[in-house]
Amino acid sequence: MPKPFRVRAAALTVSAVLLPALLAGCGEDDDSDGDLTRQELSWKDCPAPSEAQGGGSAPSPLPGGAAWQCATMKAPLDWDDPEGDTIDLALIRARTSGPAKDRIGSLIFNFGGPGGSGVTALPAFGDDYAILRTRYDLVSFDPRGVGRSAPVICQDDRQLDAYFEQDATPDDGVERTELLDSTKEFNAACEDNSGRILPHVRTTDTARDLDLMRQVLGDDRLHYFGISYGTELGGVYAHLFPKRVGRAVFDAVVDPTQNPEQGSLGQARGFQLALDNYAEHCVSQIEECPVGDTAQNVKDRIARLLKDLDSKPIPGILPRELTQTEATNGIVQALYSQEFWEFLTNGLEQAYDGDGTILMVLSDSMNGRSENGRYSNLVPANAAINCADDRPRYTTEDVERSLPAFRAASELFGDYLAWGMISCTDWAVPGAADHPDVSAPGAAPILVIGNTGDPATPYEGARKMVRALGEGVGVELTYRGQGHGAYDSKNRCVRNAVHGYLLDGKVPAAGTVCS
Repeated sequence: MPKPFRVRAAALTVSAVLLPALLAGCGEDDDSDGDLTRQELSWKDCPAPSEAQGGGSAPSPLPGGAAWQCATMKAPLDWDDPEGDTIDLALIRARTSGPAKDRIGSLIFNFGGPGGSGVTALPAFGDDYAILRTRYDLVSFDPRGVGRSAPVICQDDRQLDAYFEQDATPDDGVERTELLDSTKEFNAACEDNSGRILPHVRTTDTARDLDLMRQVLGDDRLHYFGISYGTELGGVYAHLFPKRVGRAVFDAVVDPTQNPEQGSLGQARGFQLALDNYAEHCVSQIEECPVGDTAQNVKDRIARLLKDLDSKPIPGILPRELTQTEATNGIVQALYSQEFWEFLTNGLEQAYDGDGTILMVLSDSMNGRSENGRYSNLVPANAAINCADDRPRYTTEDVERSLPAFRAASELFGDYLAWGMISCTDWAVPGAADHPDVSAPGAAPILVIGNTGDPATPYEGARKMVRALGEGVGVELTYRGQGHGAYDSKNRCVRNAVHGYLLDGKVPAAGTVCS
């Protein structure tokens, strides 16, 4: 894959500047969305996920036996024409487990990506949020372009296998041409197969869907939990509808001040830091680290492995072979969470013996490929949302100019992330802005949590989000930990702060540090 996920996380940032016509069409206090605000949702037992959502089985019942419920909400295809054509947005919920008198409302989740299915993610992590369910209905959704919500479809499974095997770090003119051609073919396929939805998947569109969702669910304010790209979506919502913000938490925070190049460069530093921490952790264990004698030796051996794979792939999940790009992708996936470090160690040890199975499993997970060889629409949706949001269109000359800075940030991941900048070349839809506007004067307090060891959304982004939201809005909390995000680390200090705010309205002191 030409880059890891711009999980807003990866090549970060989006556009959030509204066109004047959009501002004129739907203002903050304008609830004149025709009948859509008065639609009634028909909640039913959830079906098995579609292939675009990732496939698999219907979600298991909640602890205590309660069932997950799914529904479809209609939203305008084009928010400039709110009474025109509509699309269906897929929703999921778990009704509150507490007494009706204690219910606050709905708590809506976005787990990031962009491109991830909230309909499949919320049940997967449902147990982690059980305490929040005592006062909220837990709700998530597939954003427009994702999963069951007018999904962006580009290439078929066979073509995607080839796309992810390509050399994403070209060493010469021939390889650069091949990478550009492959990117153009992918982008053209997106236009051919999904041209109707591509102009309408900007984060500003999804933020407006959120406000419609708030109204349809019957809430006066939006109570929200955004993770990774979900923090950007939440910031854009707060900018558009500051007086509609209820209790909100941003975790694994995107830096809203950066353009895509700056975001990718920040990720290069972030993943290098995570690799450094992984290597130090491995060699500090009581038992001997199986992938290196010293932290530097661990990193040197990984670099040699990737260099060897560039010219000679090894067997992976047959009949596929593990290429340099897929191995890099697998390593990146493992660095998202300290819980995955064990798999990274096992995968590296296996690869040194000529078997790329584990690293390929990690890479497939990153790319949305299931065991049966079918792809979700995670990658197409990620590309569509990023390219609709991000104005810059980088050339090979831009990449070559930036390579020294990327290599200085990370010898291992620099080229990989720098060349990912060309992913929107020749995209069918122009990008909206260099970075999102998240200024939200007058909004209720938003708890903004930064993790010092976060590789995908580096820690500095949390402070910049706080500043961009404006005085009196963002409340910064620091978690001194590892991995992408803080709440899912189960750190007691972090959880107490989140629970205190969301459940009881107690805003933690700005500058709180958890470790």
